[in-house]
Amino acid sequence: MKSIDEANQDALARMLAGEPHLVDVVPAAQAIPALTDRMILHAGPPIGWERMCGPLRGAVQGIAVFEGWAADLGDAAAKAAAGAFAFAPNHHFGAVGPMTGMTTKSQPLLVVENKTHGNRAYCAINEGLGKVMRFGGNDAEVLDRLRWIARVLGPALGRALRAVGGVALKPLIARGLTMGDEMHQRNVACSSLLLRQLAPALARTAQNADELAACLDFIGRNDQFFLNVAMAMGKALTDPACDIAGSTVVTAMSRNGTDFGIRVAGTGERWFTAPVEMPVGLYFPGFSEKDANPDMGDSAIVETVGLGGFAMAAAPAVVGYVGAGRPSQAAAFTRDMGEIVVGHNPAWTIPAMDFAGVPTGIDIRLVVETGVAPTINTGIAHREPGVGQVGAGVVKAPLKCFEEALVAFAETMGTA
Repeated sequence: MKSIDEANQDALARMLAGEPHLVDVVPAAQAIPALTDRMILHAGPPIGWERMCGPLRGAVQGIAVFEGWAADLGDAAAKAAAGAFAFAPNHHFGAVGPMTGMTTKSQPLLVVENKTHGNRAYCAINEGLGKVMRFGGNDAEVLDRLRWIARVLGPALGRALRAVGGVALKPLIARGLTMGDEMHQRNVACSSLLLRQLAPALARTAQNADELAACLDFIGRNDQFFLNVAMAMGKALTDPACDIAGSTVVTAMSRNGTDFGIRVAGTGERWFTAPVEMPVGLYFPGFSEKDANPDMGDSAIVETVGLGGFAMAAAPAVVGYVGAGRPSQAAAFTRDMGEIVVGHNPAWTIPAMDFAGVPTGIDIRLVVETGVAPTINTGIAHREPGVGQVGAGVVKAPLKCFEEALVAFAETMGTA
């Protein structure tokens, strides 16, 4: 039997060997055949309606109206409370979703294929900032935008991606890191690079000039457009490492606004959860800590592959934006994360750290031993449903998840 260190190097090797490509955009029911009528996938570990936080409930209400499963938001809440909808984590279906993470059958999903291992991962298209469903928004403006994404933008992106044979994401992210992105709170460079690659194909395959103009305008004004692509990429990279016996490498970190959960290679699909932390950050004018909801979203999958809070040294501008200190302190975050990983990614390097690779492969043993919790960059949602984003910040993963995971892992090794 392999030693733990050998198993961890195997897990890291599988992650680093991945070749993720954005290959298509298709309706969720096509991407995930098991996603049936009145089934709602959400961010984070499993949770029922009775324990959902305000923004998650708001998103559930909104998506039910969007799908035509409820006449209005009140009807949707009543039906959810009565058990009319089936809830499950995105991660159980090869998918991820930012913040509330709503995934239902009619939504178009980005498709990222890992060419090395042959697996695929999915994520909805980013809606933009402010009052959006991923932050619990659910009014007519939010629903109309989702309808336009499903009717126009999703099909247009799918046609363009098929026309170019997909987009290789590994080199695109490598370039984005040299341009100031960390792929969680800052995606300006990668969003622009992706648009530059897709714009000619969008022009060639658009059904008319108005459609083309609307799609280019929407992507061009959305600095976070690439976030959802990065998330699907992260899921595609970690899934091949999710069943390695004897490995203590984290394969998923996720939160639903109530619970924070992790999965570990050596314990498979089992979740280890703890109460989620409150982000520390900066708030939009008119909002403060009293308005904030605890952290949420599947987006911590990017930290799991060495981006986001683990790559802060590449994006010093983010440090000030999320209220985590001075830009000159960015490298300290990356150095700290280097204490809890099994290796570094030579394909994704940080110029300001002499082109060192981003720290990759969180080891639950090192987290427990050092007491250094993974740092996650995040948006902040209002605690009440329907309001939307109120700020941005950083959050620490709760150590309790890692402690419980280590105990369970020891049992699998016969050492507990």
